[in-house]
This record gives sequence, C-alpha cells and structure tokens, in this order.
Amino acid sequence: MEGYRLFRKDRQGRRGGGVTLYTDDQLEYMELHLGMDEEPTESLWVRIKGSTGAGDIIAGVCYRPPDQGDRADEALYRQIGAASRSQALVLMGDSNHPNTCSRDNTAEHMQSRNFLECVSDNFLLQVIEEPTRRSAMLDLVPTNKEGLVGNVKLKGSLGCSDHEMVEFRILRAARRAHSKLTTLAFRRADFGLFRDLLGRIPWDKALEGRGAQDSWLIFKGHLLQAQERCIPTKK
Repeated sequence: MEGYRLFRKDRQGRRGGGVTLYTDDQLEYMELHLGMDEEPTESLWVRIKGSTGAGDIIAGVCYRPPDQGDRADEALYRQIGAASRSQALVLMGDSNHPNTCSRDNTAEHMQSRNFLECVSDNFLLQVIEEPTRRSAMLDLVPTNKEGLVGNVKLKGSLGCSDHEMVEFRILRAARRAHSKLTTLAFRRADFGLFRDLLGRIPWDKALEGRGAQDSWLIFKGHLLQAQERCIPTKK
C-alpha cells in the first residue's frame, strides 16, 4: 500500500498462510529477528521508535495453527518472553486456544494452559474482552503495559473471514522519520554568478528554428547547469 512499509513472514512448506504487518512510512522502525535459529513460527516483530523520552514500542504479529506442535509453541513463547522484556509490547494475533478463559486464567487442554502460563509469566494484559470468532476468543491483543492500548472495538468480518476485525489505538507518540530528500539551499546561492552564466548564452541562436519542446529542453539544460554551479544542496 502506498505510504506504508510491508513486513511479512510466509508459512513454510505450503502456499498461503503466514503473517503480515504494515507500518506507516513516516515512522522510524526496525524489524527484529527473534528466534531465527529455533523451530519456525508464524510470527514477526517490529520495533517502532518512540518520541523523545517515550521509549520504543515493539509490535508483534503471530498466528498459531490449531495443529501446531509443542516445539513450535515453546519457540513462540520464548519469542514472546524476549519481546515482553521491552518497555512496551503490543502483540496481535490468533492463538487458536478456544477453550481458555484469560479472565479466570483457566484452560481445558495442556497446550492452552501452557499459553496462559506464558501470558502470566511475562505479565501480559489481555485487552480484548469479547469473542472474536463466534463464541470463542481466539484473536488476542496482549500488552505488557497498562494503559498502552485503548479504544478497542470489534468491527465485523472482512470478506469471507469468520473472525472479527479488531481496531485499537496505541496510546503513545511515535517518532516521525526525518525526510532524506535533497533540496536546494537558496540562502547560500550565488545569484550573481547564476545571472551571469545565463546571460552569456546567445538565446536567439541557441533556440533558432526550434519548436516549443526542443526550446524548453535546451533552456532547462542550461538552467540546471547554472543551478548546479551556483546553488548548493542540503538534506
């Protein structure tokens, strides 16, 4: 999408699946490679620079397939543990643990209990309180800082998905990226030399017999040559 940077991690072994995250081009960010040497997981992590004095924010996106094995679960939980040691973490994703109750911290299955232990051990707060797929709360937004996430809303399904879209705000200012465009430093320009260089050109002879397009290209070429000599640039 125009104006955004795409981060993606595709599912290994077959077509389709995986996770993706778009970040605004105006923010400063860096992808983190957590757990690269471990069992592959469908997860990605991006550090977003906070404004001065606010600290950085780590945004994580993960998908846990319903048939994911214990080794991949453990690898994912180690990534969550590493990310949660940051000052501010916002994790988004589908846990596929339908038989859990984060409010009471109870679960029917061992894998789900391991997930709740990961949430508890890393002092994560669950900000979604309503079911996101029929009667199950599968899509989660845990954070390690109270008050970091707010204005949580369920927005209906997208296309043929049977999951609710989740909209929320991160209540902390992010640092805006500085423009790296090169511009002309007119305050340091030598306009006397600029006028002199253009004044030396015999325009009548240079443009004689030329059409509008050719005349424009000739004029533009001389103008840019004089500009390069007389007007410095800055970023």
